[in-house]
Amino acid sequence: MTTPFDTPILPSPQKAALRIAALERRDALEIDDRLEWDPEIAARVLSLPVWQGAAGPVSAYWPMRSEADPRPILEALHQRGLPLCLPAIVEKRMIFRRWAPYGPIVPGGFGTLVPSPAEPEAKPTVLIVPLAAFDRRGYRIGYGKGYYDRALTELAPTISIGIGYAAQEIEAVPHQPHDRRLDWIVTERDVIRCS
Repeated sequence: MTTPFDTPILPSPQKAALRIAALERRDALEIDDRLEWDPEIAARVLSLPVWQGAAGPVSAYWPMRSEADPRPILEALHQRGLPLCLPAIVEKRMIFRRWAPYGPIVPGGFGTLVPSPAEPEAKPTVLIVPLAAFDRRGYRIGYGKGYYDRALTELAPTISIGIGYAAQEIEAVPHQPHDRRLDWIVTERDVIRCS
């Protein structure tokens, strides 16, 4: 069986231009505003119906640059007893390793921090995903490597929740066969049910 990932993912000049513009908008947001919005995003995510009966594991990401910070979400889910994990790129593939708040993390490339390689791998049932840009259909622009699209394909069925700021929304994200739509997108203003 072939998948959209059997052929190399070619860079999209249109997506690259949209990515640059979206990251510039996100980077220009005042840090005081982002610090105020992150708890609002966390509260909205934590009130989603996906948590009813959820057993985990739940994956998020360690924030870098001006990304929305999912750590308050992870701490709250940990307090609810859900197991957690964080992504790591190993041999050009995204895997997930178990992690708990205040657990050890190490540099993981691309400016990220990841769990220690000694931590066991996990298969998340819910993924909290970063965004460079998004549209209301659930398509996202990330950093252009396709890691999350591949992970969402490999882990299906799983629930995907993109978090970001309202300023990152665009009218339409150009998409290709390998692009996976998110189930939910949550900003400081909106909860969007995408699919």
